[in-house]
Amino acid sequence: MAQEIEPGLFLGNLTTATNIDWLKKNGITHILTVDSCPLPRKIQEHLPHLITKYIQATDIPREDLLTHFEDSYEFIDRAIESHGRVLVHCYFGVSRSATLVIAYIMKKRELSYADAFQVVKSKRCFVGPNPGFVAQLQLYMDMGWGVDSTNVQFKMYRLQIAADKVRKARILPQNCVDLVKSDPALTTVRPEPTVYRCKKCRRIVASVSNILPHLPGERQIWRHISAKKDFESCDKLLQKRETQVAFCDKIYFVEPLAWMPDITHAVEGKLNCPKCNTKLGSFSWIAGIQCPCGSKIAPAFYLVPSKLDWSNVVQNVQVTRVQERSYSTC
Repeated sequence: MAQEIEPGLFLGNLTTATNIDWLKKNGITHILTVDSCPLPRKIQEHLPHLITKYIQATDIPREDLLTHFEDSYEFIDRAIESHGRVLVHCYFGVSRSATLVIAYIMKKRELSYADAFQVVKSKRCFVGPNPGFVAQLQLYMDMGWGVDSTNVQFKMYRLQIAADKVRKARILPQNCVDLVKSDPALTTVRPEPTVYRCKKCRRIVASVSNILPHLPGERQIWRHISAKKDFESCDKLLQKRETQVAFCDKIYFVEPLAWMPDITHAVEGKLNCPKCNTKLGSFSWIAGIQCPCGSKIAPAFYLVPSKLDWSNVVQNVQVTRVQERSYSTC
């Protein structure tokens, strides 16, 4: 059946969610379904005031639940705050629904994954999120129990989810186009001072925040990193030369950018400078790229360092101003 994890919050399976007598007896006012199929219509026919939410998801490690943590939290929290009683369920009540309940407990109590897992397990002893969901929960904790779109690991995570969809559809689905970041050369509002330019024509092709750093020999596109080893931001991470971790600089892996025209409708190809057409690198949604350091990154969008120049606009402006002042005093 179902167990009450904390007052007003129940975790159960499909059998419980379709048991009209149990729902009435326990005063369930909200149901959150995370399954491959929504609840049968007859449930709401018998309980017309029932409020439901449906998340379509299968119980596989590469399924994306992380992007649903925030709206699931809001659904559960609103139900409890309004003195309702909410049932969260999947087919067995073991992995998918348990993941959403653990995420809720983590955020509500500001707990680590391990501590929140024990809270839920103490009430429903056989819960067990699959390894992919566990990694998502740990990343959620590292982002401060929220979604930080600037977090490098979150960027890599979303790229991996998009790559799975490209593998099936052979094109980038419309709901993933936000992964393609704006052209840094055309940015006029708060442009980043640190950029990478085509060595031949000086056209800006990437900002420092577009870089996705990797460690030598790394074998996977995204992984959980302890908060103690993480860094404040990609900008500081790349400009900080004396750091405990030596990031590879043999190849620059970057986010998909708007000047890369083929990336939305091809699974792999070349990346040429949009101004002078010089080949700067390549991309591969599915096979990925092998870096000379031994890292295998997939999906991958990479630029060759020898084809680029690193440029700090702020420094350039300061140098120019100093020169102008020195000329004026001559």
